[in-house]
Amino acid sequence: MRIGIDVGGTNTDAALLGDDDRVLAAAKSPTTPDLTSGVTAAVRALDPPVESITAVMIGTTHFLNALIEGARLAPVAAVRLGLPATAALPPMTDWPDRQRAAVGGHGYLCHGGREFDGRVLSPLDPEELKRTAADIAARGIGSVAVSSVFSPVAEDDERRAAEILRGELGDGVHFSLSHELGRIGLLARENATIINAALRDLATVIVESFGKALAEVSITAPFFLSQNDGTLMDVDFARTYPVATFASGPTNSMRGAAFLSGLGDCAVVDVGGTTADVGILAGGFPREAAGESEAAGIRTNFRIPDVLSLGIGGGSLVSPDGETGPRSVGYRLTEEALVFGGTTLTATDLAVAAGRADVGDASRVAHLDAGFVARALDRIADRLAESVDRMRTSAAPLPVVAVGGGSILVPESLPGFDDVRRPGNFGVANAVGAAIAQVGGEVDRVFHIPEGRRDSVLAEARDEAVGRAEDAGARRGTVHVVDVEEVPLAYLPGGATRIRVKAVGALDLHRIGTQQHGATAHA
Repeated sequence: MRIGIDVGGTNTDAALLGDDDRVLAAAKSPTTPDLTSGVTAAVRALDPPVESITAVMIGTTHFLNALIEGARLAPVAAVRLGLPATAALPPMTDWPDRQRAAVGGHGYLCHGGREFDGRVLSPLDPEELKRTAADIAARGIGSVAVSSVFSPVAEDDERRAAEILRGELGDGVHFSLSHELGRIGLLARENATIINAALRDLATVIVESFGKALAEVSITAPFFLSQNDGTLMDVDFARTYPVATFASGPTNSMRGAAFLSGLGDCAVVDVGGTTADVGILAGGFPREAAGESEAAGIRTNFRIPDVLSLGIGGGSLVSPDGETGPRSVGYRLTEEALVFGGTTLTATDLAVAAGRADVGDASRVAHLDAGFVARALDRIADRLAESVDRMRTSAAPLPVVAVGGGSILVPESLPGFDDVRRPGNFGVANAVGAAIAQVGGEVDRVFHIPEGRRDSVLAEARDEAVGRAEDAGARRGTVHVVDVEEVPLAYLPGGATRIRVKAVGALDLHRIGTQQHGATAHA
């Protein structure tokens, strides 16, 4: 058996799955400031046979919340290799003031970097890097983000610069290298690397909290964190690349919706207490956002799902004219909603009054005018349908899967979308999505494609993506390619083409367990 856990800002959801992928138990518990007790309570509510648990998969929004709040971030030295180019826009130029202040705003421009085809832009200057290291040491900064022009094509400059800086600063300093984190596009990739460096200390704290929580319920199985793209990373990877978990919440919900409904291609409406997230599934995986994305007002190029959010949730306030949201009572729903004895009219009250849900005390909303309730719920349905329509890319019929605790607001059909499904265990779809997560590998870089060699270059990229997935812990023989993107760069010579290939496979628990046992014995 395995356990999926999703640690949200309001609730911690948990699901227990058997080896046949059936959901055996589900539970919700309030998220706690220390993380540990909330996770412990959710797992205890499942009452799992701990000796049968082979793995625990956890999704969390805490890293993203820390960036949004500008809290618990470590000071970072952002070292960019690109002079004499790139000087017009120093690191963190377009960051919001709060986030830039939280990481210290320390940017360093040095020589180095490559052209798109790997040719040297300017040679590294070791003495320049040593002077930079001296300033970093004088400021007492313990985390360094190194970025370089076109490093996804040629990573040598970043690696060599990190070696020089580490030689000066010592082994106690963390290094985050941009070619390991982002895609083509310097500024967005650099931003992702700086954010990652700022979260390294927090990652250690959070990972240890999860480990402690599982130990308290006597679970000794390995645990993994879910990534933005719906795949898994182990504990060591999570400590090194915490930024890879940013969008795991919506991803888990969408993957869980696909699994619970049995649909690989559909729209997903995930309704929580405050917002509704609408996304599209293709082949069982969320459609990814094209190009750059934004996190806390910072441009990045993470692999995140393409999601449209609107301010409608179970706790949304309902105005006298029947308009719902965007303001919400959030986690105070069970105190403030009419059906729970409160004095605030919420969307949940509308659902209960209309007979769509059986929560709280229905007699407390019996006085609501039936016409008013119907008009308000119809307006919610119109807005949800409009969002789904904006997200789809063709006029072909598209089934809609509603998940999340607030999906009681979604009717049996939406305007223009007759096939609406609410699967079993819809309230913990996010935890189920975490539990079924696979291991992935991705290649995203510029290839040179000589005349008549396209097929062989694509095959090379596919093989590399499969190899990366297997190296990350996927079971050999289960890995398959789920996405190929090919973009010819017409303005560059030599048949330059940006190729992105993504491969996923089942987690090899036997190999992971053997590695852990060997590591324990060695220790």
